[in-house]
Amino acid sequence: MGDEYQVVVVAGGSSKDLFPLVSKDVPKALLPIGNRPLLSYVLDLLEDSNLNNVSVVVAGHESGVRVGSWIAEAYHDRLQVEVSTVSEESGTADALRSVAHRLSSENVMVVSGDMVCDVPLGAIASSHKRQRAGLTALLCPRTPGEGCEASAGGVGTKEKAKQLAAADVIGLDSARHRLLYVASGSQLGKEVKVPLCLMREAGQVELHTDLLDAHLYAFNRELMLEALERNEKFKSIKRDLVPHIVRSQLKHGRVEGTLSCSAYVAGKARYCARVNTIEAYGDINRDVAGDAIYLTGYTVSGMNNVIHPSAQTGAKTAIGPQCIIGEGSELGEKCSVKRSVVGRHCRIGSNVKVINSVVMNHVTLEDGCLVQNSVICSNVHLQERVTLKDCQVGCGYVIGVGAEHRSEALAKKEKV
Repeated sequence: MGDEYQVVVVAGGSSKDLFPLVSKDVPKALLPIGNRPLLSYVLDLLEDSNLNNVSVVVAGHESGVRVGSWIAEAYHDRLQVEVSTVSEESGTADALRSVAHRLSSENVMVVSGDMVCDVPLGAIASSHKRQRAGLTALLCPRTPGEGCEASAGGVGTKEKAKQLAAADVIGLDSARHRLLYVASGSQLGKEVKVPLCLMREAGQVELHTDLLDAHLYAFNRELMLEALERNEKFKSIKRDLVPHIVRSQLKHGRVEGTLSCSAYVAGKARYCARVNTIEAYGDINRDVAGDAIYLTGYTVSGMNNVIHPSAQTGAKTAIGPQCIIGEGSELGEKCSVKRSVVGRHCRIGSNVKVINSVVMNHVTLEDGCLVQNSVICSNVHLQERVTLKDCQVGCGYVIGVGAEHRSEALAKKEKV
């Protein structure tokens, strides 16, 4: 399969939706998920699927240099990866155009670099070939009440309403093999208009809002490149390119050849999520410290947690199940860590509580701090008795003694 496919990973760069977690120093692709860089989950999945010819496109030169250096060190003897950059203003379709000259295989798999997933890519590739499709999209079940629990960073009712409004509307045939219609809820009005010719061709169209477009697609290379070349204004793969190809599959009232579009619907037991919001970042970290911990490759203790052998804990300190404590971190006496990820080489004082949160690397939490439903980036220093609830703290930030913050994003101003 490796020779039949080339892979393009669209890895992004700095992301406004993930402020202040993402910065010039920490590109989105290198955000830690369960103390591993986000992009490592995609690259490991490709390696396991024998998809070794990979182009990674990063938005922004500085981000590209950092991502390229990390890949060169971590995957130099494992994958054939070429890293390139596009401007930060570029869309995902622009990222594809930028590597078009490198693509020569019959099929191209395009993967979002912010995906954490265990769906076997070989099965998607086989389905694409079996259906003789021009496009195959990975669709994953939307979990009922997805993200409704309190998560790292907090989420309110208005945010949930926005998420529901942006839900994907997916049209499939009754056998769920053919992709007949796709749109984001935010692009639609109160009505969904399905073309009559599509109804005639399919006989019956099932409209779903319980499926997520996972931003993973297998394309016939010629079809994909022709669509991009003819439509220079296309900026987004999901919003522009994919809907265009889905609409174009009906020609003279019937599907012809490689124009057909198919769906690969993952089973409910599969894990598939994208780190595209602050809430998702907290949720996915909690998942990979819990039921999805197999994705990290870590060895889990009898207490259902992961504590690095070099980590040290003081007397009467309790680390609960579904927690990860990174290499070289030290926790003082009478600390409590619940459903949280603590990064590498952190210094945590006594009587500190960390609940449902993500603490990145080289963070100092002095005595008596309370961190709940929050994300703390690397090199942050919380002085004594700081209380954080539903907050995000950017890299290198210092919070003074006894300060209390709720539902805030705290970050140093970046130098222009």
